[in-house]
Amino acid sequence: MSLATLPMQLLYHGYSGTEGFTGFVNEGTWIIFAVILVPIYVMLISWFTGTPRDTKTGLLGVSYLVGLTTMMWVGMFVLTVLIGIVFYGGAPEPFTNPGPPGY
Repeated sequence: MSLATLPMQLLYHGYSGTEGFTGFVNEGTWIIFAVILVPIYVMLISWFTGTPRDTKTGLLGVSYLVGLTTMMWVGMFVLTVLIGIVFYGGAPEPFTNPGPPGY
């Protein structure tokens, strides 16, 4: 182990911040979109197919859901990049090579 890789070994203990199965589509994404969000899907469908129907209110609700979801995803994306830079020595995989610098 050289002096240049010593800080990486001390900080990461041999683990890589983006090691393994990373990226957008993994097990957690499928569970969230296929299982956990089923009540939201039912609610959205019922806004437009149920009685009484009010398309304007349904579209307003859809726009609120899209806005909230977008804000949460963008916020978590920014936090993920910041956490990668601060604690793992570099941005996550879509921006850099897999693993922290120096490996």
